[in-house]
Amino acid sequence: MSLSLLAVHAHPDDESSKGAGTVHLYSSQGIRTTLVCCTGGEVGDILNPAMDSPEIKDNLASVRRAELDSAAAIIGYDEVVMLGYRDSGMPDSEPNSHPDAFANADLDVAIRKLVEVIRRVRPQVMMTYPEVQNRYPHPDHLQVTAISIPAYERAGDPSWYPEAGEPFEPSKLYAPIWSKQRLLLTHQAFLDRGLESPYDDKWLSGRDRDDRINAMVPVDNAVRRKALLAHATQVDPNSPFWFGLPDEVQDAIHPYEEYMLLRSRIETDEFEDDLFAGIRDRIGDSGE
Repeated sequence: MSLSLLAVHAHPDDESSKGAGTVHLYSSQGIRTTLVCCTGGEVGDILNPAMDSPEIKDNLASVRRAELDSAAAIIGYDEVVMLGYRDSGMPDSEPNSHPDAFANADLDVAIRKLVEVIRRVRPQVMMTYPEVQNRYPHPDHLQVTAISIPAYERAGDPSWYPEAGEPFEPSKLYAPIWSKQRLLLTHQAFLDRGLESPYDDKWLSGRDRDDRINAMVPVDNAVRRKALLAHATQVDPNSPFWFGLPDEVQDAIHPYEEYMLLRSRIETDEFEDDLFAGIRDRIGDSGE
């Protein structure tokens, strides 16, 4: 059996801002990497002034799909699976009520779709979003977690969705997060250089979940930056939030991506630097 990783994200660009360096690392090791993108990002705002044109607005879904394919190639995903739902929009916005919105999906149907992917690609490691998302409670992000945890739990049970493929139990389910320490270090780096920090009180006063971090994976942050830039409608290349510090400063501050372990079927150490820790020895040291 080969090593395999499955990441579940809400919209095109989420795969670039969350876990991109980790996926790139494992892809470079020959591990199969699969992205499930639950929506097409059809109602996303155009955040890059250079891309804000009527033509792009009229074709935003296809533009964002092309951006997703470009970013996924940069990161190293072997496959992109679109789950087929419509972007629900920001909380309390008009798109929330659209019948095809992911937030209005029949949960059992959406879980079954994800279980089918899990059983086909057979990932030992899955990524989703945290169970508590107070800082950014986007309806689609909440729904990603709402389907990912049951799918992780049901994929190995033959009594669930017997038509969806041969049962398979993933070993671990992780959620990428930004630690409070990372936010504070990045904020201070702006101030030390006489720059205005893009991290306001909303960010800095947020819940400290650092004690929930179970893994820090050493990564190449350049991959995340390149992948983000592929989402030209969503990411302004002049954004201080993403690109306000020189690359070498970002790398010196925090050359890691951090994870909370949400579920595990195998014994794990209190802290790990490899999401496949405890799995490689059981299957083999490589992804071959």
